[in-house]
Amino acid sequence: MIYSMTGYGRAEKTFNDNSCLVELRSLNGKQFDLRLNISPLLKSYEIDIRNIIAEKLQRGSVECSIVIKQNGCAKPVYINKELLKSYYYSVKDVADELNLAADNVLSALLKLPDVISGNPEQVSEEEWQVVKAALLEAAEAVNSHRLNEGAALEKDILQRVANIEQLENSNAAIAPARKVKMKENLLKLLEENVDVENYDENRLEQELIYYIEKFDITEEQVRLKNHCAYFRELLKADEAAKGKKLSFLLQEIGREINTTGSKANDVDIQKNVVLMKDELEKMKEQILNVL
Repeated sequence: MIYSMTGYGRAEKTFNDNSCLVELRSLNGKQFDLRLNISPLLKSYEIDIRNIIAEKLQRGSVECSIVIKQNGCAKPVYINKELLKSYYYSVKDVADELNLAADNVLSALLKLPDVISGNPEQVSEEEWQVVKAALLEAAEAVNSHRLNEGAALEKDILQRVANIEQLENSNAAIAPARKVKMKENLLKLLEENVDVENYDENRLEQELIYYIEKFDITEEQVRLKNHCAYFRELLKADEAAKGKKLSFLLQEIGREINTTGSKANDVDIQKNVVLMKDELEKMKEQILNVL
């Protein structure tokens, strides 16, 4: 089974007079990249939130939003008295120097930065556990979505592996006749360009073996079959994050296909190589979205 990196999850919980809404979105990415937008009440738990998401989602470009709606009675505000006093005495000193009155400046001072702010309290440990449960539920929903997306990806990728294997079987069927044809072509070339009475048959045999071995694709065929078999095995393995392994294995498959094409010296095999490369490129595109 494989997991896609694309997924969405949402969870909502309530505690006391408050409600907590968690939303997670995940897209494909080479590494784990998290963009976090959380309520100020959760700032002290930001590291915990990041660690939970990283552990559960592992890889991809992830967006997380956690909103806490405070319902019920009006919430108190916080006045920074020390800052307010500092502003006032600064204004009074300037007013004294300029012989101006510093009366009735309170309303203006209250509008200055950071004098008035919302209640700075954080959620309690008990409330955090509720938020954490919502976060875990949303992450589970993302992974469920990822698994469903992955099932469709797996079906498509397996079909393309089968197509490559079928084309390789076609190459294997062509190979014996290809060797005979290569030998005939070499002999014909020799007859046309070399004095028949003077050539050494033993040397000729050695040269034929050398050229036939030089263009032999048996090793590439064996390695390609092994890579495809391992790719299929890894694809079905009970392991969540394996996109990087699959991507590396596709590089090895591509290497064998390219070598086969360069050594083919046969029109039909080269046609099959082109078709195999086409399947391989489509697989690479799909693997980009595998966890």
